[in-house]
Amino acid sequence: MTGSMARTAGSHSDITGPRVAQAALRLFAQHGYAAVSMRQIAAEVGVQAGALYNYTPDKQSLLFDLMRGHMDELLAARAALPLPAGPLARLEDFTRFHIRFHLERPDAVFVSYMELRNLTPANFAVIEGLRRRYEDELEAILRAGVAAGICAVTDTKITTLAVIAMLTGVTTWYRAAGRLSVPQVETIYWDMVRRAVAA
Repeated sequence: MTGSMARTAGSHSDITGPRVAQAALRLFAQHGYAAVSMRQIAAEVGVQAGALYNYTPDKQSLLFDLMRGHMDELLAARAALPLPAGPLARLEDFTRFHIRFHLERPDAVFVSYMELRNLTPANFAVIEGLRRRYEDELEAILRAGVAAGICAVTDTKITTLAVIAMLTGVTTWYRAAGRLSVPQVETIYWDMVRRAVAA
């Protein structure tokens, strides 16, 4: 009896936990955090509402874990890549990486940007800190570009936020079945970024 219980617990953590996260992400993206109940998430997963509390203390924790998971994944993926030499090559690399990474995760991107307002102040501060780490890389590239005389940027912080907003916007309109491939989209956006910051 104990052995089967251990297996059940293992299968819950391995299978149901990720399924809860995926269902919550899908529902939050479709209907908005405020409109989604724990009961709806449970129904989507196929468990009783009470069973959700084995995986998360509450809906706020679920939202925070989704957002933190997205940011952790973004920072880890970025850190795993070798940095090219020179600010212009690094800027192109950042641009292409951002588009590629975010196009693969449209629901996570949508929730991460649209539901920030629904985080508690403490959770918001954590997510903001992670976002700042990512933004800091782009700002450092722009500063290096200005120092090298290849970028003309009045305010590197505002330009950083504007570029990230522009790049992230691709997730709202891009469709895999559309006329452009991801590499083509990357190239078009890189051309816009380059022109926007060029000296």
